[in-house]
Amino acid sequence: MAAGGNGGAVKGPASYFPAIEKKYGRPVAEWQEVIRGAAPRRHMELVAWLKAEHGMGHGHANALVAHTLAEDARRG
Repeated sequence: MAAGGNGGAVKGPASYFPAIEKKYGRPVAEWQEVIRGAAPRRHMELVAWLKAEHGMGHGHANALVAHTLAEDARRG
């Protein structure tokens, strides 16, 4: 691998997505719709909600919320 390269590895919240899909049995797009349906809530409120209502771990919930909110912000 070249210095400073990541070898094509996914970084950031999306790096959790394969594990999330495997562990919780739903595609990320479906989780994003669940999150969008629970809005408007603040980031950590959504994380707490995913943990309480769907039994999701903190890291997975945080990754999904961060990615979803960032994607929505980019869309305007």
